[in-house]
Amino acid sequence: KKPFHIVSPLLESLSLSRAGGTRVYMKLENIQPTGSFKIRGIGHLCQEVARRGCRGFVCSSGGNAGLAAAYAAKKLGLPITVVVPSTTGPGTVRKLEELGAEVEVSGQVWDDANRRALELAETKGWVSIHPFDHPLLWQGHASLVQELKDSLDTKPAAIVLAVGGGGLLAGVVAGLHQVGWQDVPIVAAETWGAHSFHAALAAGRLVTLPDITSVAKCLGAKTVSARALECAQECQIISQVVEDTEAVRAVEQFLDDERMLVQPACGAALALLYTGRLQQLQREGRLRAPLGSVVVVVVCGGGGIQAAQLRALKSQLGLE
Repeated sequence: KKPFHIVSPLLESLSLSRAGGTRVYMKLENIQPTGSFKIRGIGHLCQEVARRGCRGFVCSSGGNAGLAAAYAAKKLGLPITVVVPSTTGPGTVRKLEELGAEVEVSGQVWDDANRRALELAETKGWVSIHPFDHPLLWQGHASLVQELKDSLDTKPAAIVLAVGGGGLLAGVVAGLHQVGWQDVPIVAAETWGAHSFHAALAAGRLVTLPDITSVAKCLGAKTVSARALECAQECQIISQVVEDTEAVRAVEQFLDDERMLVQPACGAALALLYTGRLQQLQREGRLRAPLGSVVVVVVCGGGGIQAAQLRALKSQLGLE
């Protein structure tokens, strides 16, 4: 069956290249049908379980995963309930409803919504679509790396991406294995207050954060997936954590530079370039200097943000 995602453009960014001190290419996942990379994995997972006779879906999500699942359900002609935490913006809820999803609000953070989604799936006999923790999901996300292989003349010097629950990370690692690029380092960005991957790496085991305090709610899984931690054994993954202010400044800078509005979760990855972290990693000897090839940044999504929200975030963080 034809996948639900598109082959997203890979474009050189002059402003990010200038900031990062090397040639930087953007993998524009923000222009996927539902506004984020999530449609790759979730679309693939929904198609597979539908083929096996599933009668409906339940998905827990603060935004992008829910939008992808609702889009896939609509394409497949199946019912879906999306359970969102109370922090989800009205714009996202409206989009979910426009896609034909039934929306239920439960709890303060994604973990609460997920508990409710699992109960619902059990009651209705539907399939629970996990936003980041499923092998079919990672298989779908791996297509991103195959596209890089098809577009680039040589393998990248590094891939910069954001980590929430770890689904994108697991998919990219799977993709690197598939194309024989296991030695490409991944620079993984999170914000403080949603840094469950960074905390797990430091502890050498899964760590549950007491709460999600970052404004980057899309990165808000209190515990990262076990697979994300395994990935760190298989590839060189450099974990970096940025402040909320850096992520939101990066969102605004990217809007000015590239005329695209993305979410703070994506801003975390962009902030690594804008704040000179790449050069710092080279000085520390954690990345090769000079890099020699292009750096790819995954522009993971902008489906759940509007101009008014960016203004509100700036005001909340004292960036006016």
